[in-house]
Amino acid sequence: MNVDVASFATVPLPDFEALIVSPAAPRERFTDDEFAEFCAEHPELRVEMNSEGEMIIMPPVISEGGKRNFLLSGRFFEWVETDGTGVGFDSSTGFTLPNGAKRSPDVSWIRRERWEALTEAERNEFAPICPDFVVELRSKSDRLSTVREKMTEYIDNGAQFGWLLDPLEQKVHIYYPDAPVKILDHPTELSGEPLLPGFRLNLEGILS
Repeated sequence: MNVDVASFATVPLPDFEALIVSPAAPRERFTDDEFAEFCAEHPELRVEMNSEGEMIIMPPVISEGGKRNFLLSGRFFEWVETDGTGVGFDSSTGFTLPNGAKRSPDVSWIRRERWEALTEAERNEFAPICPDFVVELRSKSDRLSTVREKMTEYIDNGAQFGWLLDPLEQKVHIYYPDAPVKILDHPTELSGEPLLPGFRLNLEGILS
């Protein structure tokens, strides 16, 4: 299937909505190579692919959202470096989940033994692995229902722990496998126990 990836650059992005792009031919999906080619040619775009093989082009993060993400990544980085049992990733990292979706959590973490079990070639592509821990930080352009679906997808594909941080409603949704979602109102700090021993996330400037 041939795809003119350059043509997508002319598609206007609607305000506060993600644009879903389907392959031209019915019942086909974009290939891994086509997805990688599009991402390489358009680094200015935030792009994911769902399990149906449709590309999702998202609006750029606004400045306030970028500041929150920077604080989140920095505070998590400090724990990752001190703990040493896993590998951390920022929002620019894409993973291929077992269901075929290609997702880029805002923050993620993989146990070191799982990461090192991948081949060098796998680590240098959209690694075929679901992180053990994922964080999604909701922005003004994100529908809450869409982000919640992504969090459920992570858990269904092997994530052991996840946080959905929602500055718009001042809430945190906490995800575990085989457990109901726990919602916290106006928390000031989160604990990463037991998966992330010793990690406590100060939410000042991130949720507030």
